[in-house]
Amino acid sequence: MRVDERREGRPGSTDTYDGRGGHALMDILDLPRVEVYDSVTSTLDVTHALAESGAPAGTLVLAEQQTAGRGRGGRVWTSAAGAGIWLTLLERPRDPAALETLALRVGLRAARVLDRWTDARVQLKWPNDLLVRGVKLAGILVEARWRDTRLEWAAIGLGVNMMTPRGVPGAALRDGTSRVLVLSELIPALRAAASASGPLSEKELAAFAERDIARGKRCSQPEPGVVNGIDPRGGLIVAGAQGETIHRSGSLVLEPEEAQ
Repeated sequence: MRVDERREGRPGSTDTYDGRGGHALMDILDLPRVEVYDSVTSTLDVTHALAESGAPAGTLVLAEQQTAGRGRGGRVWTSAAGAGIWLTLLERPRDPAALETLALRVGLRAARVLDRWTDARVQLKWPNDLLVRGVKLAGILVEARWRDTRLEWAAIGLGVNMMTPRGVPGAALRDGTSRVLVLSELIPALRAAASASGPLSEKELAAFAERDIARGKRCSQPEPGVVNGIDPRGGLIVAGAQGETIHRSGSLVLEPEEAQ
């Protein structure tokens, strides 16, 4: 059942997620609302519509398939049915200033959770990728809506591979992993990230450094230089020809290993 074939968020949907409907998942995940769809354009689209209609913080949207999933920089892709965990969590953060570090906090906490179901430690790549053995396992996209200067809500999008993608390098969680079990540990971690305030703490910076796949490596973007980690506001530090600079947007492109 596609999202455009019925009213989004309608109670009583027959769509299920690994045999469980939205009400059952609400109990398992301790959430006020869970919406389950067989297929949507993007779980982010559905979440924004639900938020606009007054859905509470902690509303979770899950889909078996996305036909127009979104990534950073306007990238669009198809998320195959059953091949991963495709979700968006609605939150209404109290500290708008923490929005700039939210994706990094989500990555830190999600990495600790997902370690349980991978054969190697989950690594982080600024600003929003989780990797295993150097290839992508999961990606994060945070979108916010404002009313004048007031933050109305944040939609935290997360995609985690349950199967290795076809045709592109990628990692996946271990065969036989239960998606509902992963969600039972992942959702509290995401909610904790969304409730955090202020800049990244020393503890968070140290935790990121331990998983940082780029630290000490040469990059070509956002500028040529050597990656020196991140700052408390989540900016990427690059030591280039003119000294250290901090980048708060853009993509990180590492040079090939043989060029390091």
